[in-house]
Amino acid sequence: MLKKSLQNTILLNIGAFLLVLILELLSGWMIVDRYDTPFSFFLWGLKYAFNIMAAIWINHFILIPYFFDKKRYVIYGLLLIASIFLVAYLEAYTKNNWSGVTKTFLFHFYTTGTGMAAFFLRRNMIIQRENTEKEKLQKEMELTYLKEQVNPHFLFNSLNSIYSLSREQSPETPDLVMQLSELMRYQLESSKNDTVLLKEELEFIENYLLLEEKRLSKRCAIEFLIDGDFLDLRIAPMLLIPFIENAVKHGAQSTNNQSSIDISTSIKNSTLQFCVVNSKPSQVSISHREGLGLENVRRRLKLLYPNSHELKIDDREKEYRVNLSIDLTE
Repeated sequence: MLKKSLQNTILLNIGAFLLVLILELLSGWMIVDRYDTPFSFFLWGLKYAFNIMAAIWINHFILIPYFFDKKRYVIYGLLLIASIFLVAYLEAYTKNNWSGVTKTFLFHFYTTGTGMAAFFLRRNMIIQRENTEKEKLQKEMELTYLKEQVNPHFLFNSLNSIYSLSREQSPETPDLVMQLSELMRYQLESSKNDTVLLKEELEFIENYLLLEEKRLSKRCAIEFLIDGDFLDLRIAPMLLIPFIENAVKHGAQSTNNQSSIDISTSIKNSTLQFCVVNSKPSQVSISHREGLGLENVRRRLKLLYPNSHELKIDDREKEYRVNLSIDLTE
């Protein structure tokens, strides 16, 4: 990386030198007759181009990194003026002719300032690109971490469901184990992708609800409504299931009384409207409502759909309501 950066710097400065040389030759083309040969005219242009670039190179490779970047601004300013004056003096001083030195100094002051503007503009662009790449990498790492957290969290909740039935020696336990294996297969396959078909994600949720419905028996009424044409809309995998798990865990699972979970999903103009409402026992504390699953999904929503989602959670005395809206337009 360092070798490539050095190579780019050398090529850039060679290009800048050639550009200055061409501009000098073009600007002096009207006085080419004053020179004995075209070669002597070329040497004149080469000299001026080198003097201009010398002042710029001293500034870029010595003064800026060793003084300006270290916040020694006064020393930097003094040395910058001194270096430009030295170049102007060596170029224009003849027989106590200070007027030529003054004009040359002002000219080099202008060209060095122009070079500084180009230098800081390029450096700022490089810094912005590096920061963007770092933010992108950080986002990808965080999303990977959050996605990996969903797997054990979901598996833990599902195994708890199977365990409850196995203790009751339910004859449905083998079937539920097979159903769980299908759910886990989908989860593992979907986790390899950034997005999945919304239709497949909703089918996964429906199968999970069937599993929970069997475990909870008749003490929980579960309703799952789907409305709209999903076409080929896609969504981040395992993004909606934490809301379902939360409704089961803090609603039906936390009480032996009759409870309910109502889930509705609709699509309008490529916008997903997802609503989960569950009854809750009065003794459930608000402070314990949100666990790892909801913290995870909140963060994923901010990273994946920063300006295209709206999440509203209403924790009432007798019910817990989640309203999520996501614009799934690609």
